[in-house]
Amino acid sequence: MNIYDFAMQMERDGENYYRQLADQCEVVGLQEIFTMLAEEEVKHYKVVEQLKEQNATSPELSDAKIIDNVKNVFLAMKEEKPEMHGGETEQTHAYRKARDIEDQSHKFYLEKAKEVEGEHGQKLFLQLACEEEKHVRIMDEIVEFVSRPEPGNWLEDAEWTHLDEY
Repeated sequence: MNIYDFAMQMERDGENYYRQLADQCEVVGLQEIFTMLAEEEVKHYKVVEQLKEQNATSPELSDAKIIDNVKNVFLAMKEEKPEMHGGETEQTHAYRKARDIEDQSHKFYLEKAKEVEGEHGQKLFLQLACEEEKHVRIMDEIVEFVSRPEPGNWLEDAEWTHLDEY
């Protein structure tokens, strides 16, 4: 399997996993975030597919506003105060797994940027690495959120400023 096929499969797996998480989650805000992440994975898949096929038009990765969108969902959740039970649960482990998968994707794109052909391909792989790093940060926030004994209190106190770095 070449770099492109592996990356496309990785993105497809990520999309499927996020859709599964959205389906299993009872908190509407988290469902929205997982759906956003799934859609981001679809965009990544398409960019890698175009890069693989070396289409006449060079694929571009649009500047995703996912961090802003996620912050908005968390702020809406702060207002809605969903009923949640924190602590270590099966869901928490699933979210940690998603975070770890995103971290592996981030490292994959950084490493393979050196191997992919052409300056444009290298640039795209570095952009994908950056996008995957944003996903890691989002999943870190979700893990922190659901791991707390009282997630609602975390929403009250959250500043979100550390997400602005991305």
